Amino acid sequence: MNSELSSQQVKDIGEQGLLERLQRFCPPEIIGDDAAVLETAPGQSLVVTTDVLVDGVHFSNVTTSPEDAGWRAAAANLSDLAAMGASPLGITVGLGLPGEVRVSWVERFYQGMTECLQKYNTSIVGGDVVRSPVTTLAITAFGQINPNQIIRRSAAVVGDAIVVTGVHGASKAGLELLLHPQLGQNLKDAERTALIRAHHRPQPRLDVLPILWKILNSQSKIQNLKSKIPVAGMDSSDGLADAIIQICRASGVGAVLEHRQISMPAAFDHWLTQEQALAYALYGGEDFELVLCLPQDSASALVQCLGEGAAIVGNITSGSTVILHDEQKKLPGQVLNLSQGFQHFGQ
Repeated sequence: MNSELSSQQVKDIGEQGLLERLQRFCPPEIIGDDAAVLETAPGQSLVVTTDVLVDGVHFSNVTTSPEDAGWRAAAANLSDLAAMGASPLGITVGLGLPGEVRVSWVERFYQGMTECLQKYNTSIVGGDVVRSPVTTLAITAFGQINPNQIIRRSAAVVGDAIVVTGVHGASKAGLELLLHPQLGQNLKDAERTALIRAHHRPQPRLDVLPILWKILNSQSKIQNLKSKIPVAGMDSSDGLADAIIQICRASGVGAVLEHRQISMPAAFDHWLTQEQALAYALYGGEDFELVLCLPQDSASALVQCLGEGAAIVGNITSGSTVILHDEQKKLPGQVLNLSQGFQHFGQ
């Protein structure tokens, strides 16, 4: 290793650069999605995902109660399972704590996790506790899946419709209202409450999966297909733009998004400018919706079944760029990239 490479710091290569380095140590057929899939028995596979959460980065007592922080931690992991098409089995929690943390804070945090998990018949099944200079949680979630129903980022093909299962930008808006209470003076109380709740209590979209499989099975029978209809996807925890770009990179394709088709909270219409609303939706993150790429007929049926908030926001194209288009020409077209969203180790 030359001296230039050995002197590089993590901040020099950023989150994506570091992930590329670390992926060399993993089997290439396992990594690259929201979770790893391990074959365990005929007709069933184990899905495993891990998230690390750090005080001051992922949660803060300034904006989030211990219960809400716990809920968000559990929801993030369940969302990764949903993004793979898996049903949750349980989670383990590795907990690093300074000795000065109040026991009541820890209990309330676990109460929030449990409230989220119980909604999906899932339990905390183990973990570890260690001393740490900063409160840190490493959560590993386990799920199961039929191997024929695995959702991969790499399965998008030219002509696919891009479906979002709900609105984007709400969590970012809720966080801004918590950090800056003076904002949104013209919002109704119900609107303000809904946006803050979107940040505090995001809903992993496990409910989408049974509907998706039912539609795809029906479409396969109608079209007399012998093989399953492929679905590409991931969740939008790091932002809608990030999800679509990551899917396109993994699949070797491009995409065109239509600005007016992107679902956003109605409250944005009388609060934010078009540019602000679009930035929240594309790059805000932590909405935990699913972003799915599938044939047009199946996509239309899924959106109709899911109802309000679900939408076809664009199409998969040849090439490698992800382009945002405004049919009404009120906003200039732009090529989307990862640099505008949140990145660990970003400058």
